[in-house]
Amino acid sequence: MDIKDKIRKLKKERNAVILSHYYQHIEVQEIADFIGDSFELAKKAKEAKEDVIVFCGVYFMAEGAKILNPTKTVLLPVKEAGCPMADMVTAEDVMELRKKYPDAAVVTYVNSTAEVKAVSDICCTSSSAVRIVNSIPNKRIIFVPDENLGRYIAKQVPDKEIIPYSGYCQVHQRVTVQDVEAVRKAMPDALLLVHPECVPEVVEKADFVGSTTQIINKALESKNKDIIIGTEVGVVDFLKKKTSDKNFYLLSPKMICANMKKTSLKDVLNSLENNVHEIEIEQEIMDKAFSSLDRMMNV
Repeated sequence: MDIKDKIRKLKKERNAVILSHYYQHIEVQEIADFIGDSFELAKKAKEAKEDVIVFCGVYFMAEGAKILNPTKTVLLPVKEAGCPMADMVTAEDVMELRKKYPDAAVVTYVNSTAEVKAVSDICCTSSSAVRIVNSIPNKRIIFVPDENLGRYIAKQVPDKEIIPYSGYCQVHQRVTVQDVEAVRKAMPDALLLVHPECVPEVVEKADFVGSTTQIINKALESKNKDIIIGTEVGVVDFLKKKTSDKNFYLLSPKMICANMKKTSLKDVLNSLENNVHEIEIEQEIMDKAFSSLDRMMNV
């Protein structure tokens, strides 16, 4: 019995569901019951009927699954799979900003810890950020932790004052205008799709800006034969497996998330066999974080 068959057998025995982010290795995506971006995975985690959720992603995602479905056992195959951007802001940082801007609402990107979510008014994903901000009556919005996404939102919602925190995604931050100019020169007719976590100068030069799923849908729907993907390489892998009718290129070879790539099939098997690593969150933090996540889901 090969490793994939072992995983399937154990998954059935334990009544488990495997969720995978698009940034995971392609073989991990293949074993998953559902592949998605942060928002889609949050929805699936909340709706899961199985006893066990194996989350192939990074720590804040598995935390989110536990918060949204607290009675389930949530497993993160690799405990060290973290998110540097999520670690850039603390609950104390948010409380200091609240003191400085008492009239502001706090909108927190899901790429954040449970503790930060617990002191926020509402969460958002890259696909829902503009809609979430528009749904809030406050004219002043503190946005944490991604400064680039915050600045993107500010352009889309000019009637609000967005106060962005100075965090960033290391993968998207690495991409430069020079990278864009290089691919434009090499493939002038190609369609360039980028994630709003990229720096504003790169976002401005894109043909389309959207979340991971929005980028995938645009790439699949487009009539362009050549498409440049401005987000993590896992999306290119997913698209190449999805269709052979188009050519997909990564905007920059630097767009690899080391944390997302930490999970292997062996880790998924070990997680199911030995119940590692189970996500546990203090009840008070979980209750407060649930409120901000649940508001997001309802919007």
